[in-house]
Amino acid sequence: MDALILSCGTGGGHDAAGKAVREELIRRGHRAVMMNPYVLRGQGLAGKIDHMYIATAQKAPRAFGAVYEAGELYRRLPFRSPVYYANQAMISQMEEYLGANHFDVVIMPHLFPAEIMTNMKRRGMDIPGTMFLATDYCCIPFTEETDCDAYVVPGEELADEFAGRGIPREKIYPLGIPVDRSFRAGRRRSVPVLSGVHCQFGKRYILIAGGSIGAGKIDKLIGLLLERAEREALRRETGIIVICGNNQELYWKLKGQYGTRIIVVGHTDCMADYLRISSLYITKPGGLSSTEAAVCGIPLLHMPAIPGCETHNARYFLEHGMSAPCEVSEGGAETVFRMLEDEQACAGMVDCQSRYIRRDAASRICGLAEEMVFFSGNLSNLSGLTCKDGENIIN
Repeated sequence: MDALILSCGTGGGHDAAGKAVREELIRRGHRAVMMNPYVLRGQGLAGKIDHMYIATAQKAPRAFGAVYEAGELYRRLPFRSPVYYANQAMISQMEEYLGANHFDVVIMPHLFPAEIMTNMKRRGMDIPGTMFLATDYCCIPFTEETDCDAYVVPGEELADEFAGRGIPREKIYPLGIPVDRSFRAGRRRSVPVLSGVHCQFGKRYILIAGGSIGAGKIDKLIGLLLERAEREALRRETGIIVICGNNQELYWKLKGQYGTRIIVVGHTDCMADYLRISSLYITKPGGLSSTEAAVCGIPLLHMPAIPGCETHNARYFLEHGMSAPCEVSEGGAETVFRMLEDEQACAGMVDCQSRYIRRDAASRICGLAEEMVFFSGNLSNLSGLTCKDGENIIN
């Protein structure tokens, strides 16, 4: 099977989900190509789109929330969105690319490529079967105006939300959000050296991250945590590791402000290992990053969300007992250390994560793609089919 994965770098979650599916497809013996569709019009356009999103989320989260809210309002109108029409400009380039390269299925962990393929489908162009992967715990604005052959959503409960927005029920598959296999290896707390970072045996570590873009008031939270740790003489037994992602400004700010008092890491490909050596994880409620934490099985605190889909993610995790909120305040710092000491609460949270989050989402999604190709896009008989691991593809 030849699969094309179309994603965008507007936040790291979409690309991470696409990469998880690509690696699983390759592991199963298929050919998988992953690309940002906008590179077909030049690297400059792809970079501008990604940069605009990241800069807004980092510097002006309220503006980001206003744009999301505008999308929620716009979706109530009886005509298609500007996002749909903007992506019409990609039709000719994508048609040329698909004509020159054979693919059996197109998998899309991002809305924009789904809009491109929908435009092509509605013009009667010959395209492969299409699959949309939701990477947040909600139906984001304009998903309903796309026309894909399958929609993979994070959980059974969310199928109702997607159907309520107009996605045909028979196209919805609650298979989960795919994460890299490294997060599925389980917890281990005995890693003394990690990517050049020296961690001490017997020390508890609080891991803090703002996603791939390093968003959130991380510097303020660290200051509050250090003050409390020193006031209660906890510094020797509790360490802080901060993942800044691609936010170089934050990386150097923390280095200069806190020096050797904390461990500061920039971009890393070892996130699963950092999770394994930590006792508690504090992050913004990104759909992919939260799922990675739940698959790894670590007590999780969510910093205030960037308004929009992260608000829905935080609510979903909180309502299912998989996380707790952490305000950037003295009260939030107290919550962190109280959670560190409450083994029963931590164990209960991890248990909820194991019950509500699918660890094998990537495998199930690849199984669905295989069945789509086998039936040439006709999914009407998939309800009783199984993945390669022998489990039912739906259940």
